[in-house]
Amino acid sequence: MWLENTSSFLKLMIVDGCFILEILRMRHPSFQDYAPNDPIFSNHGMLYILPFLRRDMLLLENQVPLLVLTKLIEVEKMSSGDEYLNKLVLEFFHSGPYAQQVRGCLHLLDIYRKSLLVEPRSRQYRLVRLRSWHDTADVTIIPSATELLDTGIRFQRSKTRSLKDISFHQNTLRLPEIIVDSETKSKLLNLIAFERFHVGAGSVVSSYIFFLTSLIKGSQDMSLLHSCGIISNGLGNDEDVAEIFNLLRRDAIIDPDSRLDMVYKVVSQRLRNHFRKRLYQWRADLVRTYFRSPWATTSVIAAIPLFTLTIIQTVYSVLGYNHKK
Repeated sequence: MWLENTSSFLKLMIVDGCFILEILRMRHPSFQDYAPNDPIFSNHGMLYILPFLRRDMLLLENQVPLLVLTKLIEVEKMSSGDEYLNKLVLEFFHSGPYAQQVRGCLHLLDIYRKSLLVEPRSRQYRLVRLRSWHDTADVTIIPSATELLDTGIRFQRSKTRSLKDISFHQNTLRLPEIIVDSETKSKLLNLIAFERFHVGAGSVVSSYIFFLTSLIKGSQDMSLLHSCGIISNGLGNDEDVAEIFNLLRRDAIIDPDSRLDMVYKVVSQRLRNHFRKRLYQWRADLVRTYFRSPWATTSVIAAIPLFTLTIIQTVYSVLGYNHKK
């Protein structure tokens, strides 16, 4: 249809582009030029409409080429619009610290995606190719968070929110914080869809989701990661969050040739090696059997001195019997 009517297509791109730029300006301090009763751009609109607009602007099917937006900015400002547009987008989608500049992006979803993948400065990974494509299936299958905790592995929040900031050192698994709210499911599904359908986008987000959902098998795993500050639950119910991640796992994949996938595989393999050690397996069995509930723990603690006293009594009885003889 658009091939037969290019003028209508250009008009559509310009109108959509102008609307998107106005939405992005809603958080800018100079955004004071709309009537107080405007249905979208007033304070009332920002309160009730903005969350839905922010979600819709990250839908893959709603993406407008970044070239359209930069050209519109250049017409207004008579200068390059790349840096200004980056600033608008990152301020709009991030409430906390964010990457100052991302380059080579295709659209808003791509900018948001790359802002999540900033390389952590303090972390360097020794990358090795673990196995061939046909042998990687079992490498990426790791125990749940509660199972790892039973073996003595601790969880900590990484210093950054970069999805690349994952490490395993001295029995401590560090993961970036992720905030789960009403928009998270839609955001992550669209990021996964973009990586799947755009050749060259990589599979970093998909790999992160695959790794995280490997740890979350149920609400107990979710509660553990929540208590460690790795997952901030904005939904209020750990079971709902666990269900979201289980749903996301169905669409997540691992690309064995990706640099970050190598990081995830190295971490996964080290976790699995740690988990398989016999000493830690014994510890896990002990915890599962005797320390799962306060009553079981109390019984074990009470039994230890009784067992000790029984041994002492037996020793004294034997010594007394020998002394009489």
